[in-house]
Amino acid sequence: MNDSVEEAGWATARTLAEALPYIQRYDRETVVIKYGGHAMGEEQVARLFAADAVLLKMLGLYPVVVHGGGPQISAMLDRAGVKSTFIDGLRVTDEATMDVAEMVLSGAINKEIANWITLAGTEADVRGVGLSGKDARLITVTKARRSRRDPETGIDTPIDLGFVGEPQKVDAQLIKALIHADHDYIPVIAPIGVSREGQTYNVNADTVAGAIAGEMKAKRMLLLTDVKGVLDKNGELIRQLTVAEAFRAIEDGTATGGMIPKLETAIAAVDAGVEAVVILDGRRPHAMLVELFTEHGAGTLVKK
Repeated sequence: MNDSVEEAGWATARTLAEALPYIQRYDRETVVIKYGGHAMGEEQVARLFAADAVLLKMLGLYPVVVHGGGPQISAMLDRAGVKSTFIDGLRVTDEATMDVAEMVLSGAINKEIANWITLAGTEADVRGVGLSGKDARLITVTKARRSRRDPETGIDTPIDLGFVGEPQKVDAQLIKALIHADHDYIPVIAPIGVSREGQTYNVNADTVAGAIAGEMKAKRMLLLTDVKGVLDKNGELIRQLTVAEAFRAIEDGTATGGMIPKLETAIAAVDAGVEAVVILDGRRPHAMLVELFTEHGAGTLVKK
């Protein structure tokens, strides 16, 4: 055996040994992973993600995956000739849009991720299970209410977003049954909810992940996105924020655009009982492993 191959073996062993304290920290702890639109765009990245999720399960964690699919919904709507409009980052969802959103989220994307997990876990028989918020009354929602202030009159006028919902209640019985089953299952959840009256609603995937993580008092919630994390005004990664500092980052303009709702989700999840939320770049291979099992982590951690 040549020296470089042997050295690589020793390096791997060293890495595993160094990870032991972190592996023990997360043993039998729930980690909710929000797997986001652009981070899921490429098959190779998605397959690596699935393999990492299986590894988390094998290391004694309870991973729960919640996925988005905004870009994929947009592509399908374009193909169907349905026009999309957005208000404050939320897609206005009429009946035709809702049908397409459910088909893409609960159908194509959800089952594809579950299947990749099952394929990655073949050897140890770890299986992905695709669900949506409609299964077993998992996510009960109310219609999202938004208003817009007229700059001239200062009067707030309500905006109708259509079938866009906000989680009112999460019933995590089914998720708990799966993650604690004798068999190794990884739940994969599409962000579709249902009202008490039985109407289907599209729900922001970050919000769903936060609501599930809060209900399950998760040890960690990982928001996998397509940026490194929260950047300061010099473009440097902020490694850690308290909830108060996260509020300040929103107020003073450090956090902009799509990072604002992500931080708001992180704050809400921590307030609901999640120990910490991490915003990190899901396009980087093994980002979850670096975050959970190494000293320096991989993104911005938000905690009490």
